[in-house]
Amino acid sequence: MLNKNVVIKKATPDNAEALLNIYTYYVTNTAISFEYDVPTVEEFRNRIVKTLANYPYLVAEIESKIVGYTYAGPFVGREAYKYSAELTIYINHDLLGEGIGGKLYKALEDELESKGIFNLYACIGYPDVEDEYLTMNSINFHKHLGFEICGRFQKCGYKFNRWYNMAWMEKIIKFR
Repeated sequence: MLNKNVVIKKATPDNAEALLNIYTYYVTNTAISFEYDVPTVEEFRNRIVKTLANYPYLVAEIESKIVGYTYAGPFVGREAYKYSAELTIYINHDLLGEGIGGKLYKALEDELESKGIFNLYACIGYPDVEDEYLTMNSINFHKHLGFEICGRFQKCGYKFNRWYNMAWMEKIIKFR
């Protein structure tokens, strides 16, 4: 567990370069993101602005340096799904397993619940066999935080000349 104080803050468009630095590793070295090309800083800034218009976007800092981020977005996009959100999280790859992700997700859950969003979903890549690009770590991280697999899609993502599966995971934080 990380000994240093992790501070959770609301992201701003000015954080785009720091967040993109974290995300770039996942685009270029993993099948965690199915994006092939690293977005520009401007594109990433626009993504942050778009998300912040309707959903929380949070960063984790240690000693004023951003070390991770998480955000929510629409689940499906129809009015009937307004109590649900899809979550995304990325942590500096050198700091995985230090408790940062759990702190970020807890803060995001609290924000979403305060906004009347109670059904949380994450779409996660998983391999038939773990390899150098994708392991079961994301699935296991979400399970540890109370998410359960609720759907699977076989061989739907193609990256690094191989096929990967996707799993939908859900966590219901409050039911009305």
